[in-house]
Amino acid sequence: MPNVRLLFALALFFAGAQSVPFIVLHGIGDACKHSGIRNFIKELSKWSGSPGYCLEIGNGSWDSWTKPLLKQTSIACEKVKKMSDLGQGYNIVGLSQGNLIGRGIIEFCDGAPPVKNFISLGGPHAGTASIPLCGSESLCTLIDVVLQLGIYSRFAQQNLAPSGYVKIPIDIAGYIRGCKFLPKLNNEIVNKRNSTYRQRFASLQNLILIMFEQDTIVIPKETAWFGYYPNGALHPVVPVQQTELYIDDWIGLRALDEAGKVKFVNVSGDHLDISRSDMKTYIVPYLTDEASIVPRPKLKHSSGWISSIWSSLAEMFGLNEDLEVLSNDI
Repeated sequence: MPNVRLLFALALFFAGAQSVPFIVLHGIGDACKHSGIRNFIKELSKWSGSPGYCLEIGNGSWDSWTKPLLKQTSIACEKVKKMSDLGQGYNIVGLSQGNLIGRGIIEFCDGAPPVKNFISLGGPHAGTASIPLCGSESLCTLIDVVLQLGIYSRFAQQNLAPSGYVKIPIDIAGYIRGCKFLPKLNNEIVNKRNSTYRQRFASLQNLILIMFEQDTIVIPKETAWFGYYPNGALHPVVPVQQTELYIDDWIGLRALDEAGKVKFVNVSGDHLDISRSDMKTYIVPYLTDEASIVPRPKLKHSSGWISSIWSSLAEMFGLNEDLEVLSNDI
């Protein structure tokens, strides 16, 4: 029989602290209702012990393609401010395009709760030299129209989300002039650089940048580490530490790196093709570390809270016969 005093002591300890929740921002063409996203969050929550939520924008898949990223970020900003569970801080897990929305929340969202750890999987942080695969006839038709009008045209910027981060190395002037999202996010516009964006991004406790070695979706794959092509050429890829964004520290990335807060991770696989083992190694620790423990606000009915904790501990120690076993499927 377990030591009752030990159980009670543990109950009191957990009553005074809680794991920081995390949100997942999915990639283009995906949706929170899809089983892959649901299982991804379920597994991370199970392994980390932290509550996880998928933050949806509009109807998911279609809006991820057609709603401008500034608008998507604005919607996400208002949602996180309304989620009471995030009030004392939270972590972000970004998938592909969702990383840019996550960074937009950090940099642009006034009055939002603080983001502690940001885990990025395959994010096009420095841009991408091509539009991702469209995946459906209607979207491919839209992309054809956009390409005829120009990726930096007003029509493209208002109707095709990826146009907000397509960066054509041989048309940097057109990119700076016409692209409405990434130049602002990366503080690239001369005489318009915002120190608040830099301060907010540099306030992260940890930034985990995961690049996929065989990535065929974001071009080049090193954009996941903020590496990119030099202005005016399509090769070679310039390492992040040699870019102006890093050297002049436009967004606080250099400050984070020099403080030892940036982890550059390279995993095998195509875009977002991450194994359970790599999830446990490179994501879970930043959902469960000491930085992810915050004081729990006082509750009016503390006895009810302790009772709930007691029940959880009883399950952990096998005092309850009916213990639910979660599926390991993902």
